[in-house]
Amino acid sequence: MITKDMMIGEVVSKYPETVPVFRSFGMQCLGCPSARNESVEKAAGVHGFDADRLLEALNEAIKK
Repeated sequence: MITKDMMIGEVVSKYPETVPVFRSFGMQCLGCPSARNESVEKAAGVHGFDADRLLEALNEAIKK
């Protein structure tokens, strides 16, 4: 399960199937150092969307 405090780099490494989800939320540069070292919650805030909504979509992607 993905949590708000996980770093984006960790999520993408463990669950590559989440890349399209991040991109659908407008996060195109997942390999950038700043993106890889941001928490899911912080990234949601920086990009202006709800962290809970992003988490729901990410966790749905890893269930498939």
